[in-house]
Amino acid sequence: MFWRFERGKEHPRVDRPYAGMLFYNDEGSENGGLVFGGRRNEKGEVVDSGGNLTFDRYAGSQIVQLAGVHDSANHIVGLIVSDTGDKRPRRVFVGHDKGGDARVALMDGEGRPRIVLQVPSDGNPTLSFLDIDGKVINQLGPNGAR
Repeated sequence: MFWRFERGKEHPRVDRPYAGMLFYNDEGSENGGLVFGGRRNEKGEVVDSGGNLTFDRYAGSQIVQLAGVHDSANHIVGLIVSDTGDKRPRRVFVGHDKGGDARVALMDGEGRPRIVLQVPSDGNPTLSFLDIDGKVINQLGPNGAR
């Protein structure tokens, strides 16, 4: 059984199947952590693999993450900065995707990508401006504007 602490008091918590350590603030409340996971299912497939270094806002959830996750459901390798409000959408991502494309993405207040700087493995960089629906409305690349 895993425990969490809030203002110095223990609370049972069973939904954290990871190894690592938690960070606590001056009041004894969880304020981030360094966690690692890794396991295979009965077929031998990797279903959970990776690590996270997270920092939380006061009395809230994660606002900065350094993530390295590569398993059956997720592939996140990078730095993630989330909003500090109650909705907490991702606002900045710096890393690479499953295909190996290096990417810097800036999101709006709803977490929708609006500007994406990308360098695919073939080396042809692009700077894309997206509308609210994620459609590219302007793009710059090695051959100029498109």
